[in-house]
Amino acid sequence: MLTALDHVQLAAPTASEESLRAFYTGALGMTEIPKPPVLAARGGCWFATPDGTVQLHLGIEDPFRPAMKAHPGLRVTGIDAFAERVAAHGFPVVWDDNLPGHRRFYSPDPVGNRLEFLQPLT
Repeated sequence: MLTALDHVQLAAPTASEESLRAFYTGALGMTEIPKPPVLAARGGCWFATPDGTVQLHLGIEDPFRPAMKAHPGLRVTGIDAFAERVAAHGFPVVWDDNLPGHRRFYSPDPVGNRLEFLQPLT
């Protein structure tokens, strides 16, 4: 029986870790978490929300192709302020009102992976 989603992994190009760190910690407010040494040797970086309930892993892939359709849907609170924070870090915020009962927007990470941010209306 499935009980929870442990993490989502996205791909990233070689040598992109610094830009990923700036985005995921700065724009999204996540914390970098250490990778096990055997996995750290492969490059990439892992991030979690401060309470650890959401994890995103960025793994190096060569050749790299960003996920432009497939994406994690990340639930947020205070979506307007969150969108302003993402935009203040220089990333586009594209609002979409096609999901009933939610406010949501999309934004790419620094390597072009699509991210969805959503907040239920109730």
